[in-house]
Amino acid sequence: MSGKMWIIFSAIVVVVIGGMVYMSTRERLDVSDLGKAASGRILPAEERSGNIEDHVFGNKDAKVLLIEYGDYQCNPGCRLFHENFRPIMQSDEYKDKIAFVYRNFPIPQIHPNAIAAASVAEAAGKQGKFWEMWDVLFTNQSEWSGASTSERGSLFDDYARQIGLNTDKLSEDSASNSVSKKIKFDRALGAAAGVTGTPTVFLNGEKVDGERIGSTEAIKTLLDEAIAKYE
Repeated sequence: MSGKMWIIFSAIVVVVIGGMVYMSTRERLDVSDLGKAASGRILPAEERSGNIEDHVFGNKDAKVLLIEYGDYQCNPGCRLFHENFRPIMQSDEYKDKIAFVYRNFPIPQIHPNAIAAASVAEAAGKQGKFWEMWDVLFTNQSEWSGASTSERGSLFDDYARQIGLNTDKLSEDSASNSVSKKIKFDRALGAAAGVTGTPTVFLNGEKVDGERIGSTEAIKTLLDEAIAKYE
């Protein structure tokens, strides 16, 4: 997707989704003590409802922190960001220079399987395989996105077995209060930071324009510029 197309897509998403997110205000948790500042730092478990810390890929102590608020069923936005960012994650070039955090911002009003997918990913994290499940869910989005509840469950179990998870524990953890609270807390953090659509990305606490994450090369340029400030 070109930068111009990404801007048009983002504008449409904000208009359509903004009202829906506003309608869910009553479900949000109070994160006024954290506010927008949370989009500029990694949150440990003790600061979170659900006691599940931020999932961090890369170097937790890096000067450059990229945070995505995403929805696993979001297409094409989040799916494309995953495709564009994945090569960077697989490269040794950035792993010690950046930290990447994924926070949940499911929009169930238009993505009925989004919360279930987020729950599975968070549950996988309890077995040390969050990023593996994160990758599998986005890679296979077209397979489970429109599935029924039973079909979705079978597919998620298949993914779990592929990455070496205990499916019984995954099922138990997916339905746990701690996972539910983590997802709601992530969404509340996003709302406090002004997130109205997905994907929304912050670099060291500053919201990134959509055109700057529209391709792998665009993301690399964004990161290179940020890294250069600390070298």
